[in-house]
Amino acid sequence: MPALKKTVLTVLSAVLLSVCVVGPAGAADKDKTDDKQPKPTGPMSTVGGKRLGEVGTQVELGPGAPVLPKKLTGRSWIVADAENGKVLAAHNAHWRLPPASTLKMLFADTVLPALQPKTMTHMVTEEELAGVGEGSSLVGVKEDHTYTVHDLWLGVFLQSGNDAVHVLAEMYGGVDATVAAMQRHAEELQALDTKVVSPDGYDAPTQVSSAYDLTLFARSGLQKADFREYSATATAQFPGEKKKGKKRGTFGIQNTNRLITGDIGVEPYKGIAGVKNGYTTHAGNTFTGVAERDGKVLLVTVMNPSSEESHAVYKEAATLLDWGFASSGKVTPVGELVPPKSAATGTGKGARPAGGSSKAEDRPAAAASPAAPAGSSGVWIALSIVGGLLVLLAAGVFLVNRRWPLPDLVRRLPRR
Repeated sequence: MPALKKTVLTVLSAVLLSVCVVGPAGAADKDKTDDKQPKPTGPMSTVGGKRLGEVGTQVELGPGAPVLPKKLTGRSWIVADAENGKVLAAHNAHWRLPPASTLKMLFADTVLPALQPKTMTHMVTEEELAGVGEGSSLVGVKEDHTYTVHDLWLGVFLQSGNDAVHVLAEMYGGVDATVAAMQRHAEELQALDTKVVSPDGYDAPTQVSSAYDLTLFARSGLQKADFREYSATATAQFPGEKKKGKKRGTFGIQNTNRLITGDIGVEPYKGIAGVKNGYTTHAGNTFTGVAERDGKVLLVTVMNPSSEESHAVYKEAATLLDWGFASSGKVTPVGELVPPKSAATGTGKGARPAGGSSKAEDRPAAAASPAAPAGSSGVWIALSIVGGLLVLLAAGVFLVNRRWPLPDLVRRLPRR
């Protein structure tokens, strides 16, 4: 064979081999090279792992793993295992963006436990509805009418009613007190991208969250049975207005989460069990969902996808869930959903933002060890240190492997 021919064949072989090797990674990282997509302008947080603070798509495909869906337009998104907290893939996960009504997940997770029992009734006043923003989504709460806490929460989750939010906030202690409590709870959950200004997610200067934080709110809320019930309910009856001489009636409301109820161009997603959608002019569409399939529970959040396609936020969330279920066990996690501060001892992974802290008060205290007997050699001290390290290691392993069960995930889909 002529030398020139051998050289050509060698070069072609090398080119083909390189294409085969880099093909899947290139497909998975397509979003990184899309110059048309908006990008974060400043540094992002690294809570949950260094890679979650990097710009663009983060994914580690293993053998047999499908590539990520094409044409994802969300400015920020994340797919995570709801139970062990492992992040399977993410795109600008810590980009601080307006959350719209997905912030109601934090509102519910903060306020819901305090307003019990859910049969508690409340007479609504004009003042309680005065602060509802112009153009807000409403469920139809009326002043001088009585509602149960259960009614109001259905109004929050199904119709994203800002009127119901404001009444519940007043019952909790007022809007200002509720906003302060939500901010404290966000910090407890280590949702450090979040700045709360309004309890309902209504556009307000400086009010932001992130796909990462919204996923933390959903994961925390889903530990609560009432939260799971409300977020998964498809349809309900809401108390109507009183009319003289007639018994007070009700009217039907339907969940605006299209992966639960479906819509033109969107089919109900198999295994969906909540959580919350949102929209404002400033935020665009936002959505966090949870779904179960074959014993695996996944969380997905998508923020501000392209407005050119109808229901893009639901379609992209559904394709990411499909990818997540198909990729189970075939990808290396790129980060984790950290536990709340109260669930961490300061020694486990995720107890602090990745990278640690240089402040002495933020560092874990040294493990206590028994005093060495008088006259003993350094062997006892060494054994004590090793014992302390083993205790710290065991605590860390417990936190890393701790599963967050999501019992009784429910779907209340309309009968067809």
